[in-house]
Amino acid sequence: MSRRSFIRHFASALLFLFPLVLSSPSWSVEKAPINIEADRMVSLEQKNSVLFSGNVLATQADVRIRSQEMTVFYSEKKKGDGNQDVEKVHCTGSVEITKGDWLGTGKAMDYLASQRKVILTGNAKAWQGKNQVSGETIVYYLDEGRSEVVPGKVGTEGQPGGRVNATLIPK
Repeated sequence: MSRRSFIRHFASALLFLFPLVLSSPSWSVEKAPINIEADRMVSLEQKNSVLFSGNVLATQADVRIRSQEMTVFYSEKKKGDGNQDVEKVHCTGSVEITKGDWLGTGKAMDYLASQRKVILTGNAKAWQGKNQVSGETIVYYLDEGRSEVVPGKVGTEGQPGGRVNATLIPK
């Protein structure tokens, strides 16, 4: 891969973090630096994606994502400035995402850019302060600041009907 192609794909991959930061009147998202660290990066041009693997850490402002693998899927069409839009981000392996005092964990995470939502799956858990909620899946809607927790279809010991669990700590 040429250096120019590498830089173009790397820059496209970095753009996925911009939508993850909630709007804040005190600063502009475009000015916040983005940092991604991983043991390896592979550009998969035929699949319009970039794969980061091995101890992945992505940060921008107060958003932090940790996982073992992160795949960034981007659009085929380029904008006038040469950049491509990120459509989806998929993370696997001990996923952890934080935003301020909100922390979410799961076995996998999908970020759907067009819907601006994060989906944590596989024994998903979320904490806000000392309050905690868990289920098989947690869907967090970034623009609305709301979440849904979905139980698994199977409960303990194979019994039907998993449950959502919450622990709320009064002030």
